[in-house]
Amino acid sequence: MNQSVNNKKAVKYNKWGLIFLIPFFVVYVIFQLIPLVTTIYNSFFEHYRSGLSFIGPNFVGFGNYAKLLSDGDLGIYFKNTMIMWIMGFVPQIIVSLILGAWFSDPSLRLRFQQFFKTVIYLPNLIMAAAFAMLFFTLFSDGGPINNILMNLGWISQPFKFMSNTWSARTLVAFMNFLMWFGNTTILLLAGMLGIDTSLFEAAQVDGATATQIFFKITLPLLRPILVYVMVTSLIGGLQMFDVPQILTNGSGDPMRSTMTLIMYLNKHLFNRNYGMAGALSVLMFIITGILSIAVFKFTASSEK
Repeated sequence: MNQSVNNKKAVKYNKWGLIFLIPFFVVYVIFQLIPLVTTIYNSFFEHYRSGLSFIGPNFVGFGNYAKLLSDGDLGIYFKNTMIMWIMGFVPQIIVSLILGAWFSDPSLRLRFQQFFKTVIYLPNLIMAAAFAMLFFTLFSDGGPINNILMNLGWISQPFKFMSNTWSARTLVAFMNFLMWFGNTTILLLAGMLGIDTSLFEAAQVDGATATQIFFKITLPLLRPILVYVMVTSLIGGLQMFDVPQILTNGSGDPMRSTMTLIMYLNKHLFNRNYGMAGALSVLMFIITGILSIAVFKFTASSEK
């Protein structure tokens, strides 16, 4: 009898948990599920603007996907995206590992650690649009950077940072590095602080150097977090938009060398080509899903 009464109380109590979950499900359905289904639906239709009139929607099946995959522009923009992501991610992970090792090493006795942790994380709180406008002003033809270089006598005329392929890509990568290395440092630092200190003490007793401890103990134990950071950064890199969009005024100059996949998607949306935009969105969604599954599988296998 007491068991049945307790079960009824538990069921009655659990109902409140379901009630509190209702706002989440409502928001998810309205702002996530419905747009997702609509995007997939539109990807199978020819629906675009031609002049002042709209064509479609006409069902074309996988025609939009076939056109995207056969279009050479998709490969170019994917290459641009990956190049700028790698240029920003490699220094980001190196600097974050160094800073994490410094902050987590009690023997260094670094002062004002909380202050420095706050400072390196601050760029992550700045809007990317504001960051891009700042760099656009600094590195413009008549901006402060060119004035300083000319006053120092290093250059005789303003260097066109925005008109050179690799300088423009470097600026985009550098901005992404500045905005995200603080967040990566905090993640890696949390992982380092979670490592049992007895492992380091045992290694020191055995005569291991600081370098050996870092590469033989710290890095292997950080592998799940490193994989997570790499894949989430890759997903963010695939979605790179605001910085190159503002820095190049949406043109991807010079010669489309800074045009990313999301900027390509934005052009389809701007031209009201909903079918192609939907197909490109679905392709990127599939890539994101595959990478997320890869993270889960890799992390699960490393814990065995």
